[in-house]
Amino acid sequence: QVQLVESGGGLVQAGGSLRLSCAASGIIFSINAMGWYRQAPGKQRDLVASITRGGETTYADSVKGRFTISRDNAKNTVYLQMNSLKPEDTAVYYCNAVIPTTLWRMSDYWGQGTQVTVSS
Repeated sequence: QVQLVESGGGLVQAGGSLRLSCAASGIIFSINAMGWYRQAPGKQRDLVASITRGGETTYADSVKGRFTISRDNAKNTVYLQMNSLKPEDTAVYYCNAVIPTTLWRMSDYWGQGTQVTVSS
């Protein structure tokens, strides 16, 4: 019913930039928080950045000053602008959205993941 579709991943040289996007589709009346997570081989899934419906942002220390999260509420879309990329940013990036399914219940939805590879 609700799907998150990601785009923008790929292969980039160190120091380069990518912009990830994630659009939520389906029967959606509102979206609370949206965010990006990443998981590198052999590591835990970690929060990269999140943004509330009001625009409050949170970043992992490792990406502060390099990544910028933003959202377009009219399009139900969240973006992640990734600048000054480093090899250690290489991971599968997952989009997340928190969507109310009832008046009292929030549900987490996840994208399929998109690979970001940064070469030295």
